[in-house]
Amino acid sequence: MEAYLLDFGNLLIRWLHVIAAIAWLGESIYFVMLDNGLKPPKGEGCKKKGVFGEMWAVHGGGFYHNQKYASSPEDLPEDLHWSFWKAYTTWLSGFGLFTLLYLTKPSFYLVNRNSPWEWAANMTGTQANIAALAFLLLGWVIYNELCKRISPNMTRDGILSVAVAVMMVVVAYLSTHIFSGRAAFLLTGAVMATAMSANVFFWIIPGQRRMVNAMKAGEKPNPIDGLRGKQRSVHNTYFTLPVVLLMLSNHYAFTFTHSLSWVIMVLFIFAGALIRQYFVLMHGGKIRPGYPIAGVALILVAVWIGAPSAKKAVQAPAQTQSSAVATDSTDGTAVEAAGTVEAAEPAASGEVTLAQVETIMNSRCVECHAQAPTSEMFAAAPLGIVLDSQQEILLQADHIKQVVASKYMPLGNMTQMTDEERDMIAAWNGQ
Repeated sequence: MEAYLLDFGNLLIRWLHVIAAIAWLGESIYFVMLDNGLKPPKGEGCKKKGVFGEMWAVHGGGFYHNQKYASSPEDLPEDLHWSFWKAYTTWLSGFGLFTLLYLTKPSFYLVNRNSPWEWAANMTGTQANIAALAFLLLGWVIYNELCKRISPNMTRDGILSVAVAVMMVVVAYLSTHIFSGRAAFLLTGAVMATAMSANVFFWIIPGQRRMVNAMKAGEKPNPIDGLRGKQRSVHNTYFTLPVVLLMLSNHYAFTFTHSLSWVIMVLFIFAGALIRQYFVLMHGGKIRPGYPIAGVALILVAVWIGAPSAKKAVQAPAQTQSSAVATDSTDGTAVEAAGTVEAAEPAASGEVTLAQVETIMNSRCVECHAQAPTSEMFAAAPLGIVLDSQQEILLQADHIKQVVASKYMPLGNMTQMTDEERDMIAAWNGQ
C-alpha cells in the first residue's frame, strides 16, 4: 500500500508540474514573441500617450491590439496581470517530485557507483542528498554572480552569454561524474530551471514592482530594473528547450548511460539554445535558418556519439553463479543472501537460448518487472514493463539488451547481475 500511495502521489505531483510548466513556458514564449514582434505605432494618438510599440493579432475569431508603453501610461490600472505563480508552482512541484523520487532513495537514484572519483562512488545516501541540494544552490549562486559581475548594467550581455555557456559545460561534466546518469541529466536541467524560477523571484518581479510603485507615485522608474528584467527573461527563454529535453531524458537510457554522456548533454543544451534563437529572431522578422541547421547538426553529432557499438557475440556459459540478493524490508537496500543462480543449459550450438535469458530475468529483474512486483519499491511494474513470461521477454527483447548492456538496469544493480549474465544477454539473438 505504501508503494501504491507513493506512486499515486508521484502521478498527482507530476501532473501539477507538467500543467504549471506548460502555463509558465507558454506565457514566457508568448511574451518574448510579443516583445520582439512589436512595431512602432502608426497613430499619432498612440505616440503621444507614450506607446513604444504595438502588435495586431487575430486568434479565436477575434482581433487583439497589444501595446507596450515606454513610460508610465496615463491611467495605470490596479488589476495588472502579474506572471509569477506559474513559475513558482513549476519549481515547487518539480522539487517535490525530485524529493519523492530521488531524495527518498538516494543510494539507488543519486549515487554513481561507477564514478571515476572515489569519494563520489562511495557517498552514503545522506551525503548524496546533501551534494544534490548543494549542486542546485551553487548552480544558482554562480550563475547569479556571473550576471552581476560580468554585465551589471546589461552592457556586456554577449560576454555574459559565453560565460553562462561555459558554466553549463562545467555543470554537465560535474553532474555526470558525481551523480548517477539519470540523476545527472535531471540535476543539470534542475540547475537551469532553478535559475529560471529564481530570476523571476529575485529580479524580474521585484524590479517590476519597483517600476509600478514609481509610476503610481508619479516618479520616473529606474531604467536598470527594466533592463535587468529583460536580461533575465532572455536567459530564461534560452534555457527553455534544453530544460524540457533534460527533464524528458530520464525515459531514454541511451542518453545518460554513455561514457560521454556529459558531451551528449552539452550538445543537446546548445542545440536547444540555437533552435530557440531562430524563433526569437523570427518573431522580430529576421529569418536565420543557420541557427536551426546548426542545432540539428549538434543533435546529429549526439546521435553519432551515442550510437551503440557493435559487440562481438560471446558463447553462453553453461551456468553462472552469483550471490542471490534479497531486499531489506526496512530501507529497500539490496543485501546479500545465501544461494546461487543457475542458468538454463545452453543450446547445442552454443547460442544463448530464450530459456537462459528467462532464468536471468527471473533472478535479476522480475522482482520489480512483474504483474505483481515483490519489491517494496514498486506497486506496479516500472514503465509497465513486465518480464515474468517468455512472451513478454520477447516483446521487450531490444529494450532488455539495451538497458542491460548500458548497465542502467537493474537499477543500481541492486540484484547483482553479473558481467557473465550481461554477456549472455548481449549474445542473445532476441528469439
